Amino acid sequence: MIELRHLRYFVAVAEELHFGRAAKRLNVSQPPLSFQIRQLEATLGAPLFSRTHHRVELTPTGSVLLEGARRTLAEAARSVAAAQRAGHGEIDLLRVGFTDSAALAGLPEIVRTFRAQHPHVHLELTEGTSQAQVEAVERDNLDVALVRGPVIATHSRTEVVRREPLFAALPSGHRLATRRALTVAALRNEPFVLFPRPLAPAFYDLILDVCRKAAFEPRVEHESPHFQTILSLVAADLGVTIVPESVRNLVRLGVEFRRLRGEPATAELTLVYRPHRSSIPLDAFRATARAVASTPAPRA
Repeated sequence: MIELRHLRYFVAVAEELHFGRAAKRLNVSQPPLSFQIRQLEATLGAPLFSRTHHRVELTPTGSVLLEGARRTLAEAARSVAAAQRAGHGEIDLLRVGFTDSAALAGLPEIVRTFRAQHPHVHLELTEGTSQAQVEAVERDNLDVALVRGPVIATHSRTEVVRREPLFAALPSGHRLATRRALTVAALRNEPFVLFPRPLAPAFYDLILDVCRKAAFEPRVEHESPHFQTILSLVAADLGVTIVPESVRNLVRLGVEFRRLRGEPATAELTLVYRPHRSSIPLDAFRATARAVASTPAPRA
């Protein structure tokens, strides 16, 4: 009979491809580990590893088993965690992904309201880039994600819960900071600080499109994956940038924000989820997000 212990030992060896390292990782001695692997192979009737004096490799049987073993162990861990939560009065789990800009406005209000209305649901929160969160939802590693749109998703459904105007962020003392509002065209000759495109391709392209409609191609001289760092580079007078309104909540000495006058484009805050994973907690979270995030973005 195959037990979870066998699968844990097998996965450790399969990931390390070394019995000694696997034994150290599992905090067991090597002979019992080898015995458990041989026992598992005897039960399956096929070798899981090809072994030489210099290397350990997965056999085709081992490769097939690895994916299923990981799923089984992950499901077992989730079941144990669910039982522990139930002991504390939390009977449901919702895995929520979010981006750093969603954390500035939208996520705090949604989470606070949701937890007050649904105290029995445990929220497992994970931060990441927009692209990474979309991929996590599509791999079923997250139930829902709150990301910066627009969003390109192959298998997921998207739902815009807030649209924010775009603002220019300028170094304090910049010649354009004397104006109350700016046109995008006013930024034509300025160096730009942006995030790398792979982190949120559709939003990056939105910013480029805004500039192209003003008849110029932005000259991107510096990049950073985090808005906090982007604003620090702006404060250092290394360039200007275009951000959603909620980024103003990152109050940064040395940075001035100015609304982009006449700019119809908006930054979207978008829910991403898989329809086939619909559940009472997910539906409740979506309803809360629609109700809460539709209000104007708060200022810090």
